[in-house]
Amino acid sequence: MHLSDLIAEDAILPGLRSHSKKQVLQDLSERAALLTGLEAREIFETVLARERLGSTGIGNGIGIPHGKLATLPRIRGVFGRLIKPVDFEALDDQPVDLVFLLIAPEGAGADHLKALSKIARMLRHPQTVRELRASRDAAALHYLMTQDPAAA
Repeated sequence: MHLSDLIAEDAILPGLRSHSKKQVLQDLSERAALLTGLEAREIFETVLARERLGSTGIGNGIGIPHGKLATLPRIRGVFGRLIKPVDFEALDDQPVDLVFLLIAPEGAGADHLKALSKIARMLRHPQTVRELRASRDAAALHYLMTQDPAAA
């Protein structure tokens, strides 16, 4: 599985102006709905329910909210780079400005975990994170996320 299988350029929001965690989740859910044909509300409620179990703010200004939906045909991602960081109740109590929403079919099991791991690994590279924060357009962000880290 490669990140290019999870996220398309039109799934990237390079200048998100959300002012709260809830609004970030709503904005990303709306983009996911446009890309999948599912209802934004269903995506938002699924992700919010997962978030209630514990924040998906993993630290270093990064959030990876996720959830599983019965009617989703395949794993999809939506990425947002916030203009201004928001409180995401992250593990390190730092505000979040990079958010990768991952939604998966209910039966995705191991593939869902592999996708989460792939995203976390990509966001663990300090140089990649710096470049994601510096990039201002969807094409550049998509390239950064989908390039082979060994080649970077």
